[in-house]
Amino acid sequence: MLLFLVLYPPRVSVGKGWLASRGLLRKRRVRTDLLVSVRCLDGVSQRLLLRDASGVRVEINPRVLVDNPELWHRLDEDAQKSAVSGSLTCGATALRQVSERIDRETALTVFKVSGLG
Repeated sequence: MLLFLVLYPPRVSVGKGWLASRGLLRKRRVRTDLLVSVRCLDGVSQRLLLRDASGVRVEINPRVLVDNPELWHRLDEDAQKSAVSGSLTCGATALRQVSERIDRETALTVFKVSGLG
């Protein structure tokens, strides 16, 4: 059973104002337009913890955002709305770190594809 859990990573989907993570046993959906905090959790594997105004929490691997720029764009856009509205009180640093990682990895990919790296 443990091997199956390891081999079946959570699926992440996103839409206007929400992000959902569906694992083997449950699905969680956080309101990204009402975020109150975003935190980076370090450990064996890095995780990004999103929490909305109603207390719902979703953990995702930042690699998912790096590998799927559309997911990142949607999350970033909604997180900025949360910051402007004043609900996002903790998370600017975590979001900046993810943004910098995505920019860095995108630049490396462009260099490799163009033959410069």
